[in-house]
Amino acid sequence: MHEHTTESKQPESIMVGALATNCWLYPLIEAAPEPGIAVHRPCAVIDPGAEADLIIARIERLHLYPRYVLLTHGHFDHLAALPDLIAHYRDVQIAIHQEDAQYLGPDAYRVHRAAFLAVAGSAAYVDALWESIPAPTTLLTEGDTIGPFQVLHLPGHSPGSVGFYDADMKLLFSGDTLFKQGIGRTDLPGGDWNALQKSLKRLLVLDEDIRVYPGHGSETTIGAER
Repeated sequence: MHEHTTESKQPESIMVGALATNCWLYPLIEAAPEPGIAVHRPCAVIDPGAEADLIIARIERLHLYPRYVLLTHGHFDHLAALPDLIAHYRDVQIAIHQEDAQYLGPDAYRVHRAAFLAVAGSAAYVDALWESIPAPTTLLTEGDTIGPFQVLHLPGHSPGSVGFYDADMKLLFSGDTLFKQGIGRTDLPGGDWNALQKSLKRLLVLDEDIRVYPGHGSETTIGAER
């Protein structure tokens, strides 16, 4: 089966966790043409931030199965459901930019606790939800392709923040770089205001009708945010 640009590939949002993170489900192929036949289609799960049971239930209800888990960056509120999701499904590719790779794998607990301690003075949120986080299977760099997406390296919110851009569908999953009427914070460890400004300038010269699906809040367009 090949990947098409059809209306049946529209993103599905699940708001999860205490920080109201958008977990996006994105079908990779069009729906089966025969009405009434439930065919499980591959999808990308983008930023499974918490509440794995809720994410899995939505995946099943939509007759999908994850081929990829794509992380726009490594912060805990964007990946806390990853262990349970990977335990439930087999042969899932876990992808993150190489500069945020430390948020996954054997050293992840120390990295996440340090981040929360630096900003909030407490790591209670991490400790309450912690499960051992698997290592990535794919490390991304600028210009890579994965599934239908081109990887845009957008440092600033974190060193390895990325956008996942589907040029055929003219849509972008922007993580915590660009929101509707807002931008990502840079006061977390690894944040860089100058880098974020450059990343935003890069995004805002894209076509104005590109739809933007952020890590928090409502969808928008490049034109609206420009």
